[in-house]
Amino acid sequence: MFNKILIANRGEIALRVIRACREMGIKSVAVHSTADSDAMHVRMADESVCIGPAAGTASYLSMPAIIAACEITGAEAIHPGYGFLSENAKFVQIVEDHSLVFIGPTAEHIRIMGDKITAKDTMKDLGVPCVPGSDGGVPDVNTAKKIGAEIGYPVIIKATAGGGGRGMKVAKTEGEMEQAFMTARAEGKAAFGNDEVYIEKYLTTPRHIEIQVFGDGKGTAVHLGERDCSLQRRHQKVFEEAPGPCITPEEREKIGKICADAVAKINYIGAGTIEFLYENGEFYFIEMNTRLQVEHPVTESIFGVDLVREQIRVASGLDMSFGQKDLTINGHAIEVRINAEKLPNFAPCPGKITAYHAPGGLGVRMDSAIYDGYSIPPYYDSLIGKLIVHGRDRKEALARLYGALSEIIIDGIDTTIPLFDALLREEDINNGSYNIHWLEQWLEKNLAEPN
Repeated sequence: MFNKILIANRGEIALRVIRACREMGIKSVAVHSTADSDAMHVRMADESVCIGPAAGTASYLSMPAIIAACEITGAEAIHPGYGFLSENAKFVQIVEDHSLVFIGPTAEHIRIMGDKITAKDTMKDLGVPCVPGSDGGVPDVNTAKKIGAEIGYPVIIKATAGGGGRGMKVAKTEGEMEQAFMTARAEGKAAFGNDEVYIEKYLTTPRHIEIQVFGDGKGTAVHLGERDCSLQRRHQKVFEEAPGPCITPEEREKIGKICADAVAKINYIGAGTIEFLYENGEFYFIEMNTRLQVEHPVTESIFGVDLVREQIRVASGLDMSFGQKDLTINGHAIEVRINAEKLPNFAPCPGKITAYHAPGGLGVRMDSAIYDGYSIPPYYDSLIGKLIVHGRDRKEALARLYGALSEIIIDGIDTTIPLFDALLREEDINNGSYNIHWLEQWLEKNLAEPN
């Protein structure tokens, strides 16, 4: 087992890893920018190292600075959290070249799943169901129109190196194909330095269902059920729950086994999430995230496992502490992402928190790195907290979410808490009848910016 781990991240996920290290008797090292010198993860870690100025590109994304911090402190392993360098294959290779351990998948697996065309081809070969579409990249508009005619409109054009909704455009008819194709290529080039795109059938009312998998890197893997992440704004998740309200036990077992078998065949190590669009009882692979997800706490809640602890165990060479037969669902869990944003336009709202009180009670968990007097810097993601609730069933989880939201106090800045208060009054949310378009449509109708 490791003696010391460096956490190459910030905010609530850095605290999450520090807590797991503390429980396991492992020393933790926090890295931080100059803007984060008073951050909670710096206060909680056993050691801290300043690795650069405020901008993420000069600090949390600085590979030389992070490696140097390991050498200075004697850390043996690096936990990347999510975001920043967590899915950077080049960084993983550099970590290994310096005789350090990356707590996550191999560079090869990150490379394979980081390119959406390669990922789709790999998953097809492993028996994972995929959305009908092009075989690889599409070179020009004429080819795109031919593919559109073959699979039927509407279609979606996606940048192969895309993510977070960038480089994605829908063409409802052949007449819209040229503009959508060129726009997706331009966005892919601007955001990722790669203008290659591919085409898939665009499902009209799907849900976003993701399967949590975990492998030991030795040919053994399990699945930990699904999460429904369909409530999204601009392809960014805001509300996640497990198990999915629309998934039957038979569907869960079938798709879970397919996913676990797939990652076992490639000797995948650590946590991963295989994401699908789900419509009319069918699953269609869209991508795999080779890291811990923001929404991992809902899975931990219903299975009673610590995924971060397990990541550290297998990275150190130990076997997983559970097998598939040990994993049974207990109740229902929901997570809402609380951002420092001003409604109705969701503009970032950095600033000083003048008062903070976290909710409590049975089945309530608040993952956050904020505190009274903390100043939220303007340089990073606006996520400031995740509220997770767990109940014996979905009805109880919703009731606990409603109560917990009423307890939170975050003064001095605007947050997205009022959004969730409003959503919990909607019948579709209470009965679980929503899809990936539901929130965008609701926002347009109920939270439109005044003229």
